[in-house]
Amino acid sequence: MAQVSLFSLSSPFPASAVSSRLRLNRPLPFQFGRIQASSDATSASASNSNPKVVVTRERGKNGKLIKALAKHRIDCLELPLIQHAQGPDTDRLSSVLNDTIFDWIIITSPEAGSVFLEAWKEAGTPNVRIGVVGAGTASIFEEVIQSSKCSLDVAFSPSKATGKILASELPKNGNKKCTVLYPASAKASNEIEEGLSNRGFEVVRLNTYTTEPVHHVDQTVLKQALSIPVVAVASPSAVCSSWVNLISDTEQWSNSVACIGETTASAAKRLGLKNVYYPTHPGLEGWVDSILEALREHGHF
Repeated sequence: MAQVSLFSLSSPFPASAVSSRLRLNRPLPFQFGRIQASSDATSASASNSNPKVVVTRERGKNGKLIKALAKHRIDCLELPLIQHAQGPDTDRLSSVLNDTIFDWIIITSPEAGSVFLEAWKEAGTPNVRIGVVGAGTASIFEEVIQSSKCSLDVAFSPSKATGKILASELPKNGNKKCTVLYPASAKASNEIEEGLSNRGFEVVRLNTYTTEPVHHVDQTVLKQALSIPVVAVASPSAVCSSWVNLISDTEQWSNSVACIGETTASAAKRLGLKNVYYPTHPGLEGWVDSILEALREHGHF
C-alpha cells in the first residue's frame, strides 16, 4: 500500500461576506523585477483591431473566454501570464489511485482535472467518485464520462463554486470514516482540507501541479496590454506573480481587473490594484458579466 499522510486541523475558516466589487483607495508600491521580452511569447486574437480585454490564462486555454466576449463584439488581446508545471506529488498520484480507495476525490480546477485524468488512466481507470468545485472544472470530465463505462462518476458540485463552500457541503456518509483524495496545486491554500477535516473527513492532499510566471513577454504586446481597459485574470498566481511584475514600472496604471472569483479578487486587492471586479458566483458566465460591468462603468461598452 502507498504511504499517504492524513491532514487534520482543528479550526475552520469562517464564511465572510465580500461585496461583488473591491476598490482600494491607495495602491501599494510595486517592488518587482521586470520579465524579459521574447518575440514569440504572446499574441493577439485573430481579427484584433481594437481589443478591450487582455486575457491571461496559459496559452491555449483562453478560447472559451475569447469566444464568449466575441458574442458581445469585444475583441481580446492574448497575453498568457502563467504556465503550469509538475508538482512534487505528480508521480505518486497513479500509485495512490491503484493502492487506495477513497470515498471522494475533490477536483478544484481544470488543470487539476487534466493532471488527475492522466494518472487515473495510468492506474487502469479505477472506479472513482468525483466532487468538483464548479461547471468549468466538471467540463474536463465530459468526454471521459461518455467513454469510460461509468467508472468515473462526477457526483457533486457545491451550491457556490468556491473551495470554502465545497468543504462545507460535501456529503458525508453518516458517522463512518469518510476519506477524501485532494489533488491540488502546490500553491493552493489549506482552506479545503481544513474545512473537510473539521467536519470529520480524512483528507489526503497531493500537490500534483504548480503554476509559475511565463519567462518571457513581448514588450510590444505588453505596451499594448497596458493601455487596454480591462485585464481578465483567473488565479491569484496570475495577479501576484505575473501582472504585478509586469507593471512594476507603471505605478500609475489604474485600468480595471476582472477576476474569475473572490479568491483572485482578494489577491488583487491585497496588492493594491484598483477597480477590481468579480462575480458573486465564480465561473465563465459571471466572469464575462464582471468584464462587461468594468467596461460599461468606464465608458468602453
